[in-house]
Amino acid sequence: MRTNIGVKEKDTLAVASILNKLLADEHVLYIKVRNAHWNVEGPDFHAQHLFFEELYGELEETIDEIAERIRAIGHYAVGTMKEFLELSQLDEMRYTKSDSQGFIKELLGDYESIITFVREQLDVVGEDHKDAGTEDFLVAIIEKHEKTAWMLRAHLK
Repeated sequence: MRTNIGVKEKDTLAVASILNKLLADEHVLYIKVRNAHWNVEGPDFHAQHLFFEELYGELEETIDEIAERIRAIGHYAVGTMKEFLELSQLDEMRYTKSDSQGFIKELLGDYESIITFVREQLDVVGEDHKDAGTEDFLVAIIEKHEKTAWMLRAHLK
């Protein structure tokens, strides 16, 4: 059945494309955080292992919310690793060391890249495509990721 939410189908299609790119970024970031959780070593192992677990738990929720938002506006969420890697702006992580500082620096850069991407999409989604609901949804993602980025930066001081 056709979605009738007061936003034109061409606009929801464009918004779904933006959201699928975000979904891909979030999935790549999720895998990188899981990698850090599994492989971190050093004197701060226990604390960082738990911290990374908290982060990937938050990302799981965000990923699900993004996919459900895509469905709510009448489109399908991408769902394969191939699609995620094709759509994502993030690179996979390759380390020779497994120290928390290296993982945190990498993850911080990724969170900031996602924040910047989402912020750049706000006017596109809200003004160009008249989707205030998704615009509001994206603002909430920015807020969550900004808090996480702050926490990651605090680990690097």
